[in-house]
Amino acid sequence: MRVGPIHSNLMEKLRVDIWSDIACPWCYVGKRRLEGALAQLPERDAVDITWRAFELDPSAPRRRDTNGSYAERLARKYGCSVEQAREMICRMTDIAAAEGLPFDFDRIKPGNTFDAHRVIHLAAERGKQDAVKERLLRGYLVEGEPIGEPEAIARLVTDAGLDADEVQGVLHGDAYAREVRADEEQARALGISGVPFFVLAGRYGISGAQPVETFLSALRTAMATPDEGDVDEGATCGPDGCSV
Repeated sequence: MRVGPIHSNLMEKLRVDIWSDIACPWCYVGKRRLEGALAQLPERDAVDITWRAFELDPSAPRRRDTNGSYAERLARKYGCSVEQAREMICRMTDIAAAEGLPFDFDRIKPGNTFDAHRVIHLAAERGKQDAVKERLLRGYLVEGEPIGEPEAIARLVTDAGLDADEVQGVLHGDAYAREVRADEEQARALGISGVPFFVLAGRYGISGAQPVETFLSALRTAMATPDEGDVDEGATCGPDGCSV
C-alpha cells in the first residue's frame, strides 16, 4: 500500500462506512484496532464514521437455544471436536484480550440482531451511534446480554445515552427497518460477504479486523490520494462462522 503525504489544502472530511454485526467478535476487535489507528492520526477530527447493518444470521430467533457449552455448540457448527472448538475460543479470547476486550463466550446468549441495528440507526440521528454500538457489542460479547431481546437492547442503549421512551417507540414499531435493509442491500451490491468491512471515502475497502498499522496507513492513503484503492483482507465473520 502506497502512503502519500497529507496536505492541508487537500483535507476534507473522510467518510468511513463500517458494515458489522453485534454478533461478531471480529467486529469488536476491528473497532478497537480502528480506534487505535485514529488515536495516532493528527487529522482524527476530519474522519466521520458511520456504522452500517449486516446480519450474520437474519433467520435467527430473538433468542437461540443455548443447550450445552459454547464449545459444544461451536463444535456442532464447524463439525470439529469439542477440544478443537475450545482451542478456537482460546485463540479468539487471547486476540480480544490483547485489545483490552475481556470476551466471555460461555455467557453469550445469541439471537436476532435486526432490532439492535434499527436502534443503531436511531442513535446515528441522535449523534450517539458510536457509543450505542460500543454498548451493544460489550453487552453481548462481554456481559452475556441476550442481544435479540428488546428489553436487553433498551437497557443497553439507554445506558449509552438514548432516550428510553424513544427507544421503546422504535422497538415496538418498524422504524428504521427500511434503513437496515438498505444497508444490507448495499453490502450485497459491494460484494461484502463477511464483516467487519470498512469502506474509506467510498473507494478503499478493508476486509476484516486488520492491525492498527494497516488501518493507519489506509486512512492516510484515503486522505491523501483520490485514486481508487484495493481491498485489504483479514479475519472476518460470515454467515458460516468466524475465521480465527
